[in-house]
Amino acid sequence: MRICVIGAGIAGLAAAWHLAADGHEVIVLDREAGPGLGTSRANGGQLSYSYVAPLAAPGVPRKGLEYLFDAEAPLRLRPQMDPRLWRWLLGFLRAARPANFAAGTRAMLRLAYHSRDVLADMMDEAPLAFGHRQNGKLVVFRDEAGLASAAEVVALQAREGARQQVLDAKQCLALEPALSAIGAELAGGVYTPDESVGDSHMFCLALRDALMRRNNVQFLFNHEVTGLRMAAGEIVAAETPQGAVEADLFVLSSGIGAMHLAEGLGLRLPLYPLKGYSLTLPVREADRPPEISITDAHHKTVYALLERATPAQEGRLRVAGMVDMVGFGTDLAEGRVALLRRQALEAFPAGGDWSRADAWAGLRPATPDWKPILGESGIGRLWLHLGHGGLGFTIGCGTAHLLAAMIAGRDTAIPTAPYLLPRQG
Repeated sequence: MRICVIGAGIAGLAAAWHLAADGHEVIVLDREAGPGLGTSRANGGQLSYSYVAPLAAPGVPRKGLEYLFDAEAPLRLRPQMDPRLWRWLLGFLRAARPANFAAGTRAMLRLAYHSRDVLADMMDEAPLAFGHRQNGKLVVFRDEAGLASAAEVVALQAREGARQQVLDAKQCLALEPALSAIGAELAGGVYTPDESVGDSHMFCLALRDALMRRNNVQFLFNHEVTGLRMAAGEIVAAETPQGAVEADLFVLSSGIGAMHLAEGLGLRLPLYPLKGYSLTLPVREADRPPEISITDAHHKTVYALLERATPAQEGRLRVAGMVDMVGFGTDLAEGRVALLRRQALEAFPAGGDWSRADAWAGLRPATPDWKPILGESGIGRLWLHLGHGGLGFTIGCGTAHLLAAMIAGRDTAIPTAPYLLPRQG
């Protein structure tokens, strides 16, 4: 078949990879000038397969109310007269029920571990250079209550195969000495030794380069899809300013932009943009960044050393955080960037050259229950591969592998029912 994939971020490129491997002719459309220039551009850099539990956890809605009155809270909500926001929030409340959270955690862990295996197979198949290395991950907590709650999740995830250790503050500092600036504030942490790090944009570039070496994949960049043309209940073409692109089947994988395209067809997707920010700063040989990927649970901030410094070249430290529900803009809110910078500088004052930190903002296309959306849309010839939220780097390869199997009519490696539409919470 001739399959048109809309979106050239991690999810779209991974879908193209697996569809092309099945022998389909694949054409990838994206409005940007190259791959991975949207949400995949400068995310947290962590491949955290054991940290995919839904954002909607028991107790989070109450905490969210407290955040409304805290100017420095990691979550910011701007109430708007947008029914999509309020539907999303209602779904979030449903997803935060204990039984839903437990079921969602199990479904996401299965998906994440499948994605880890799929990525390993992809790297065996082609030389994908994106700074990938297994460096482990440490989530640190500044209060005993947070650490105790995390220990409960560790116990839940252990039943699904996660290998994690609950550490006290001294053990955290021994494992990662770069935490010394906030060592006195730590209650403890959770260490997962088999987590990895990588550069998501480099991964997109590597996927594009590998796909371009195949004779059944074509890229059309600078082609914004303005609408999907329907005839007799089926999608027959993607409309772009340069003309229509026809195909036998279409895969909608364009992040939050997919929501607007779907609405034009009368299809309401349970998506809303969660805006996040990141800083990327140079690391010199004399600097002391964390070697292990760090998540500061108090500030909801992640740290990933993308590249170590060498005598010949500076390294890079990625800092990412914030969840802003403020609409669809990707502008750099100066106050939020300044807050992220200050908190990161307090945590790792010798982590890199903070004076040269490069700021970025992007929109995570999130579902209320944190599970991606896969499968048939209910509209002929239109398939969905979207809603990866803040986990596209971690689960995108696995969801793409499942999608290709579903399109081919093969048995899937794991059950796909949790990721299908329709669902609530």
